[in-house]
Amino acid sequence: MKARIRDFLQTVDGWIFSVVDYHHPQGIRSILRYVPDPEGERTAEGVRYRKLDFDDAYAFLRREKPDYVQDVHVVPEEDVLRLYKPEIELPKVARRDGRVGEIVSVLRDGGVTREKMGITGSILVGLDGPGSDIDFLVYGSDWWRARDVIARAKGEGGRIRELDEATWDKIYLKRVPEIGRDEFVLHEQRKGNRGLVDGTYFDLLFTRDWDQIGPPPPPGKKAGRRKIEGRVLDAEFAFDNPAVFEIDHDEISLILCYTHTYAGQALPGERIEACGVVEETEEGRRLVVGTSREAKGEWIRSLTLLERGSSRS
Repeated sequence: MKARIRDFLQTVDGWIFSVVDYHHPQGIRSILRYVPDPEGERTAEGVRYRKLDFDDAYAFLRREKPDYVQDVHVVPEEDVLRLYKPEIELPKVARRDGRVGEIVSVLRDGGVTREKMGITGSILVGLDGPGSDIDFLVYGSDWWRARDVIARAKGEGGRIRELDEATWDKIYLKRVPEIGRDEFVLHEQRKGNRGLVDGTYFDLLFTRDWDQIGPPPPPGKKAGRRKIEGRVLDAEFAFDNPAVFEIDHDEISLILCYTHTYAGQALPGERIEACGVVEETEEGRRLVVGTSREAKGEWIRSLTLLERGSSRS
């Protein structure tokens, strides 16, 4: 079964999972997001569902399906009832939701092909509510073009706008980063992958095209926590999950970032500071950022960007 990150699936038990990997050697690697519950606050196709946070999802599966629980949740293919594909469901969603339709229209006018777009999150599985954010998806190298198109649209006075200060405050409090609010917003505004459409918050998310999916990273052995500085050599997959940064450093050539907070945090040529866990692999040492849910004590910051911001203030 071909599945990639930001797809969703439903099992024979009616449980809904978000796919979190490109490689599925023993089942679909995913995270449980919704379970049927008569008291649930969300409804799809006449069934009420309850949303589970990260810890509750693990507790639920340890009780109900302990064989699913590994480093993530691994669903046997024979238990998959339905696979939700963001690129397939998007046209239907765009027809019923004018906000999503507006993003599609703006991107198409900017040269992004419809086949490279998708919708994910609660909207993909029909469990969105009036206050739900829009998780919009673009595949492969078209993501960078889409980001530039959205940036231009924000300055044209149309339905797509830049975030206001209240929304930045909300995002900062939700992400709980290890950097200050002003530094966080400075990095985030430069990324350009967040916006408002008709007042609703949306994210522009990245997923690899099929021809960009290579072998999985080799397993690693933890070798302690470390803070390093280096220069970014390549950031083609800086918005992926994990985000990937190739760096110029005497010992560590790669940073893998498993938290959305620091995805896209630096550009090629920039000097960065990063703190995380060093792993030894057969290919050499790498630094992993986001080894816990909230990445306590771990971060990536662009020193180059901070210096520019300081010189302008």
